[in-house]
Amino acid sequence: MPDGGFILVGGRRSFDLEFVPPEGKANAKAIKMPFLDETTDLDENNLYPFVHLSTDGNVFIFANSRSILFNPKTQTIVYEYPVLDGGARNYPASGMSALLPLKLSLANPEGTPAEVIVCGGAKPEAYRLAEKGNFLPALQDCNRIEITKPKDVWKKEMMPSPRVMGDMLILPTGDLLIINGATSGTSAWNFAEAPNYSPILYNPDKPQGQRFKQLIPTTIPRMYHSTSAVLPDGQILVAGSNTNAGYLYQAVKYPTELRVEKFSPPYLDPAYTANRPAIQVNQLEAKWQYGQDFVVNFNLIIDGVLDRENDIRVNIYPPPFTTHGYSMNQRLVVLPIREIAETGAGIFSATVVAPPSGIIAPPGYYMLFVVYRGIPSVAAWIQIK
Repeated sequence: MPDGGFILVGGRRSFDLEFVPPEGKANAKAIKMPFLDETTDLDENNLYPFVHLSTDGNVFIFANSRSILFNPKTQTIVYEYPVLDGGARNYPASGMSALLPLKLSLANPEGTPAEVIVCGGAKPEAYRLAEKGNFLPALQDCNRIEITKPKDVWKKEMMPSPRVMGDMLILPTGDLLIINGATSGTSAWNFAEAPNYSPILYNPDKPQGQRFKQLIPTTIPRMYHSTSAVLPDGQILVAGSNTNAGYLYQAVKYPTELRVEKFSPPYLDPAYTANRPAIQVNQLEAKWQYGQDFVVNFNLIIDGVLDRENDIRVNIYPPPFTTHGYSMNQRLVVLPIREIAETGAGIFSATVVAPPSGIIAPPGYYMLFVVYRGIPSVAAWIQIK
C-alpha cells in the first residue's frame, strides 16, 4: 500500500479483508467483504484473488470472473468492471495476472494510466471433474482492461497454448514471461495433466496478434506448487512442482521436484553481451525520495547513433511475494528521464525522476535496471521512501 502497509484479501471461507499497517502500528480487525462471498462457487474459485494497487490509490480486486475497484480509505466499492467470460481465473482454476508496466511522464506522473492483464485459468467445473479423473482443457485466452479508464471493457487475445497454474513475471524490459503450469485440469493434488513445457514471451506494446512469442521449452514438468522469480542479472529462477499430498520421489507420474533451473530470456543471448549496459553502482545513490531527481551513471557501447527518446529506459521492479502462481506486489515502473548525457567515452549519465508517491511505487526496495534497446543491465538495488 502507499504507506508501506499491506492489504490482505480473502482466503478459504474468509470473505473479508484486513490491513496490515506499517511496523509499530496496531492491526485493525478484518472487514467483511460481500464481494468475496458472492464470487465463491462450488469449487471455491476465488481463492488467492488478484490484487493490484492502481495509480489512483484505489485497489483492483479480481475474484473468480468478476472484478472491482475498491477504495481502501472509505472501504467502499468504487466501480465493478464487466464480468470476464470464459471461465474462472483464481485458485483452484489458477489463471495468471499482472499490472502492466507503468510508464511515467515528466509532465504528469500522477496521471499514469493502469492496465491489468489476466490470462489462462479453467472452466468453473474443472476442479470437480478433475477429482473424478476428467481433466478439462485449460483456458487459452489473455484479457486486458484499463482499470483507470471509466467503462473500459476486456480485450481478448489468445495465447499459443492453454495454461493453468502458470507463473506470470514482468521482465526488466517490460515484457511479460508466462512459464510453468499445465494444459489441462486445475490446481490441487494430482488435479492437472499435460505439463506446459513452453515459456511464452508477451510484449504488451506490440499490436494485438503480434504480442506472443514461444520460447525454448524445458524438459522438467512444473506443475502444482511451482514457482519462479526475476533475478538481478535478468535470469529467471524456476523451481518447485509437487502435485502429491506429501513428498514422493518415485513410483508416481509427477515426482516431487527438487531440481532448480535458471531460464535465460532472449535478451541474454551472448550476441547482445557487448551492448549490455553496466550501472556504475558505486556512484548510485541508494536511498531515494519521492519526486526527486537522481542520476544513474552507466557504461554502454552504442550500436550506431543513440536515440535518446527511445533507446534508453530506466525501470524499477520490487521483488514480489509469490505463491500459487501469483506474484503479489509485482509492478514495474518506467521512470521519466529528464536528460541523458555522454560524460566520457562509453560513459553515460541519465537524470531520472523518482516516482511521485507511494501510490505509484510503494515504499521499499527495488531493483533498478538500465535497458538499452531491450537489453537490460544487471540490477542495482535502491530504497524508496
